[in-house]
Amino acid sequence: MSGGYLLLATILVPLAAAGLLVVTPQRFPNVVRAIALAAAATMFALSVWVFVAFQTGSGGYQLTLRWDWIQNVGILGAHGISVYLGVDGIAAPLVLLTGIVILAGTFVSLKIDRRNKDFFILLFVLVAGVFGTFTALDMFVFFFFYEVAVLPMYLLIGVWGSTRKEYGAMKLTMMLVGSSALIFIGIFAVFTEAGRGTFDLPTLWGIHYSPAFQKTFFPFFMIGCGVLAGLWPFHMWSPDGHMSAPTAVSMLHAGVLMKLGAFGIIRLGIQLLPEGAKFWMPALVVLATINAAYGAIAALSQRDFKLMTGYSSVSHMGYVLMGLATLNVVGINGAVLQMFSHGVMTALFFLCIGALYDQAHTREIPAFSGIAQKMPLWAGFFVLAGMASFGLPGLSGFVAEFNIFVGLFRTYPVLGGIAVFVAAITAAYVLRMFAIAFFGELNPRWASLKEISVAESIGAVMLCGAIFFMGLWPSPFVERIATAVTHLPGVTG
Repeated sequence: MSGGYLLLATILVPLAAAGLLVVTPQRFPNVVRAIALAAAATMFALSVWVFVAFQTGSGGYQLTLRWDWIQNVGILGAHGISVYLGVDGIAAPLVLLTGIVILAGTFVSLKIDRRNKDFFILLFVLVAGVFGTFTALDMFVFFFFYEVAVLPMYLLIGVWGSTRKEYGAMKLTMMLVGSSALIFIGIFAVFTEAGRGTFDLPTLWGIHYSPAFQKTFFPFFMIGCGVLAGLWPFHMWSPDGHMSAPTAVSMLHAGVLMKLGAFGIIRLGIQLLPEGAKFWMPALVVLATINAAYGAIAALSQRDFKLMTGYSSVSHMGYVLMGLATLNVVGINGAVLQMFSHGVMTALFFLCIGALYDQAHTREIPAFSGIAQKMPLWAGFFVLAGMASFGLPGLSGFVAEFNIFVGLFRTYPVLGGIAVFVAAITAAYVLRMFAIAFFGELNPRWASLKEISVAESIGAVMLCGAIFFMGLWPSPFVERIATAVTHLPGVTG
C-alpha cells in the first residue's frame, strides 16, 4: 500500500465500519461488537503503520495523496478544493494517539447493551473526522473533518450519557459550533486575501500576508480552535461534557478531540499567520497560564471523579497552550509531546472511572474508602495515570512537561515558575484523591466490588504501555516532532 492510500484507509475504515453496522440488524449485538472490535483493531494497526512509516530523516509532509475535487473556485489551473492528505512529524504521533484511544475505547464499550449498533456508528464517524483533521492538507477539507469529529458528540452524550446529559450535550455543541464560526470566517479571509483560488495549505503557507491582516485574523483561529482545546475563559463546556459522556466518549473527548483544537492553532494559526502569532502569543500564554492554574485549583476542590479529571484536563491543556505560546523549538516540542501524553493518560483515567461507576453507580470521591483492597489491578492502573499526570520521571508526563518548562523559562521565566507550581498542585489533588478513596479501611458498602473486566484491562494495558513507551523511550516521538517544529515559521531555536 502506498503511503497516501495508507492515510486514506485511516478515514475509510471507520466510515466503512459505520456503513456495515448500518445494515447489520440490531438483534445481533454480538455481531455488532465483532465488527466494531475488528474495525478498531484495524485503525490501531494503520495508526502504528503511519507512525513507523514516517521517515525522520526526510522531514516535510509524507505519505501524501491528492484528489482534486472542486477546481472552479478561482484562478484557472488552481487546485481549488482537494482531498489532499499527508502527515508531518506533528501529525504522525497524533494519528498514533487516535488509534490507541479508539481501540481502548472500543474494548470498554463492548459491554454497552442499549442500541450498541447506533453507538458504534456515531463513534466511528467521529473517529473518521479525527483522522481526517490530523491528515488534511487542504484548509476546507480540514474544516469539514473538524466538524465531522465534533458533531456526533451531541448524540453520543445525549443518548448514552448520564448526569445532566442533555444539558452537557447541548452546552458542548453550542460552544463548539459557535467557535467553529470563527474558524470559518478566518478560513475564507485567508482564501480571499491569498487570491490564489485554492484552499491548498502548503500553497497558502508560502504566501506572505500583510502584518495588519495577520494580526487581525490570527485571533479567529486562536480562539476558534482554542475553545475545543479548553482555552480559558471558553473552557466551561469541557468539564460538563466530561461528566455527562459515556466512558469511551470521555476517553475520546479528553484524549483526542481537545488535541484537535491545539493542532488547529498550529496548522491554521502559527503556520498561516506567523507574524500574527508572534503578536498575540503573549496574550495566549497569559490565558494558558490561567488555564493551568485555574484547572488545577478547581480539580483540588472537586468531589466527583469525572469532574476532577475534567478540570485536570483543562489544566493539562493549559500546559499544551503554554508550550505553543513560547514559539521556541523546545516549548512546542513539549506541547506536542503533552498532547500525546495527556491523551493516553486521561483516557486511562476515564476508563478506570467508568469501570468503577458501572459497579458503584456513584462517582463521589468521599463516598469511597479502601477500594484498592477490592480492586487492586484497577487501583494500579489509576495510580499509574495519576503519577503520569503530575510528571513522575519514567512516565510520559515527565518528558512532555520538562520540555514545556524549559521552553517557558527561555521565553517567559515568571510564567515558567507558575507552571512548575501548578505541577505541585496537580500532585496534591491526585494524592488527596488516592488517600481518600483508595486506601485506609474498606467501607463495608463496597464489599461487593469486583475487579476490572478483562476487556477493560486490555484497554488499560494498551494505555499504560503508551505511557511507559514515551516515558522510557521518547526518541521516536521527539525525532518526528522536531522535524516539523524546526521548520515552523517564526519559531526560534
